[in-house]
Amino acid sequence: MPRALVITPVKNSIETTLDTARAIANSSVKVQHVIFNDFSSEETKAILEEKKGEIGYELIHLEDLTDHPSPNYKLVLQMAQKRAVSENLPLLVVESDVVVQPETVEVLLKSLEEKPKSGLLGSVTVDEKGVVNFPYLKFKGVKQPVISTNRSLSFCCTLFSLDFLKAYDFAGLDEAKDWYDTFISKKAIELGYSNWVLMNAPVWHRPHASRPWKQLKYSNPLKYYFLKFWKGLDKI
Repeated sequence: MPRALVITPVKNSIETTLDTARAIANSSVKVQHVIFNDFSSEETKAILEEKKGEIGYELIHLEDLTDHPSPNYKLVLQMAQKRAVSENLPLLVVESDVVVQPETVEVLLKSLEEKPKSGLLGSVTVDEKGVVNFPYLKFKGVKQPVISTNRSLSFCCTLFSLDFLKAYDFAGLDEAKDWYDTFISKKAIELGYSNWVLMNAPVWHRPHASRPWKQLKYSNPLKYYFLKFWKGLDKI
């Protein structure tokens, strides 16, 4: 039986997505991995279909369920929450620019067992050299293997406890937002749960590889903030 429901929202970026899927399939514990294809190109859709049997993931095309344009993170989270609760499993989000280690899921689940009042547990992100990188630069100097935090977690690789999933209904998420990392992190604290960052379960993160336009934040910040505020992209 699977020990966790793992989800990956996908919008193109097929090479990194397949890296993510293969790494999850190589986990030391059994999981159910679901990829949510959020209006990717026909080419990406075809490759995802072609590879699902070989790698071993379930594939859901959001275009079959909604005409709301991408991103559809709210819908993905709502669907995943209902399924996780119905199957009595914790929910792990692994984004399509993240590569987990074989033991990552097992370490997250063990930490959850050791900390029963947990809301969210996030793996620290590192670059290809193992150095802590975005979005966890704020924890770069931390030496402890696991730390409690009131700061927002990123959903790069984050485990939601089953208790928290049962305590807060994602149907209440704000329709006007695109991403919910900050809001859900704060909601868990508000409801009396503890959030944790696992420094001893690092995952390789290629920042914004799944949303290349966000690289403009570093190469062309004026254009980035034009798209963010004038075009209304990346609402958090």
